[in-house]
Amino acid sequence: MGWDPAALVGDDWLILNTHGGVRAEDGRPIALGYHTGHWEIGLQVRAAAETLKEAGCVPFAAHCSDPCDGRTQGTPGMFDSLPFRNDAALVMRRQIRSLPTRKGVIGVATCDKGLPAMMMALAGMGDLPCVLVPGGVTLPPREGEDAGAVQTIGARFSHGLISLDEASALGCRACGTPGGGCQFLGTAATSQVVGEALGLAPMHSALAPSGSEVWRKIAVDAVDAGRELAARGIGVKDILTDAAIRNAMVVHAAFGGSTNLLLHIPAIAHAAGVGRPTVADWTEVNATTPRLVSVLPNGPVMHPTVNVFLAGGVPEVMLHLRALDLLDLDALTVSGRSWGAMLEEWEGSERRSRFREVLMEQEGVDANEVIMSPERAREWGLASTVTFPSGNLAPEGAVIKSTAIDPSVVDADGVYRKSGSAKVFTSEADAMRAIREGGIEAGDVMVLAGIGPMGTGMEETYQVTSALKYLPFGKHVAVVTDGRFSGVSTGACIGHVGPEALAGGPIGQVRGGDVIKIEIDLNTNSGTVDLVGAEGRRFSAAEGATVLNGRPLNDGLAPHALLPDDTRLWAALQGASGGAWAGCVYDVDTIVAKLVGD
Repeated sequence: MGWDPAALVGDDWLILNTHGGVRAEDGRPIALGYHTGHWEIGLQVRAAAETLKEAGCVPFAAHCSDPCDGRTQGTPGMFDSLPFRNDAALVMRRQIRSLPTRKGVIGVATCDKGLPAMMMALAGMGDLPCVLVPGGVTLPPREGEDAGAVQTIGARFSHGLISLDEASALGCRACGTPGGGCQFLGTAATSQVVGEALGLAPMHSALAPSGSEVWRKIAVDAVDAGRELAARGIGVKDILTDAAIRNAMVVHAAFGGSTNLLLHIPAIAHAAGVGRPTVADWTEVNATTPRLVSVLPNGPVMHPTVNVFLAGGVPEVMLHLRALDLLDLDALTVSGRSWGAMLEEWEGSERRSRFREVLMEQEGVDANEVIMSPERAREWGLASTVTFPSGNLAPEGAVIKSTAIDPSVVDADGVYRKSGSAKVFTSEADAMRAIREGGIEAGDVMVLAGIGPMGTGMEETYQVTSALKYLPFGKHVAVVTDGRFSGVSTGACIGHVGPEALAGGPIGQVRGGDVIKIEIDLNTNSGTVDLVGAEGRRFSAAEGATVLNGRPLNDGLAPHALLPDDTRLWAALQGASGGAWAGCVYDVDTIVAKLVGD
């Protein structure tokens, strides 16, 4: 290998990463990765390795790559998406333990499943020093659409809204640079934000432009931080505390982040051995935390995520949250210092002022219109992001990104109200066929049942929500499902409905033509989703629960014929461990107790 034996006497450090593809030195692709998010992070791995070598340490590198939800949308590949997160976290933890001489771990990751998996893996390492390096974001194209909007070209083409040539051109222009996560605040970007808010990543590292010098420097800073933690005997367990989880939830709410983090944050907490947030915890945080960030896809101005980084990113948002007394400032970060100390440093830093200047000089954008004060956010009409409706269709709870409901269908008092006829589907493919063939119209409530963990591995239904977003009548259609949504989904879309249909949940007892009533109060972050009519008769929500209890499950409900055995096993194990609202994790003690009990 050519390694000097004399250089092997230093401390061993593992650089664990999600790199994919084979990239030539000049950046040309020799073999493609699954997505842009992991294409360039090998450069961060290299920067970390070189820094470790210069310090007299011995760097080891290992990777477990990750899939792309954009690539698998609408295909059986989506059945492996969420289960992959658990599997990858297991593999990563085994990789860490397989280097028994390691003094610490630098984890480099970017996107929807690889980054949550990395955080879950690091979270379980106890006394070991661990530092996260977020892999950054790609820049928006100069001409064209962002990587979220471009995923709707199929639906728009089928409705004659764009030509085949236009669709082809848009598809080839979605990314302005070759590396980094998507330009919108979807699951990838939100996971970067959450990683930093947890204190697990260097300050002002989330959402950096991939390939830039400031992005490479994050890896260098991570090594320095990790070595300092090791010298002081600080492990990841000292950072990932209950307070850290709470801070991450508050920052998630202030950013208006992806609802998929309602699965990932509890999973990180479980891996760290701290309390998992409940529906009540999420409700309370989102009721008390104002949304402060104007960014794709929530708006009101559709800034790309790189603008959020330039405006100050996570620490800038946390300054506002500090003023509202919503943070635990004693929580420790990988700097070895508390968030209170770090925010004091950030507030007067040259880095903060310079990046805000760059945003104005290069983009003509005022940083205060990207990351807003609570007062300005109220003036601009930014509402809290997430509501957790209940009702006779969701007795265990559900979630809706209420801020993404089209304002024109919200009543003047700030309440979204809808009563509509149910159109029931037991697969995303059937729902998409109905949309393409004109089977959905304004006023309908699309009920997608049987696509929770047991049915499809809790697939994302982004094809449905994105098709509705770009169709003229789409804002007048609601979606209710036991599946989940992409972080870039918008509209009146209620997901994570529990119990799931195949576990006997009432969503599996809805029939076509039933009247579904939805109310979402954007003022109080409260809501309901109820069956209130059937067979020409209207009734109360309480009577609706009785009607549902008297029905068998829909005849069409069954696990998808192509559901892999790997995913069936995942569904059974996470179901035994508390299901979606507990993070879709494997709780070993619970599983073993049930096996022994059987």
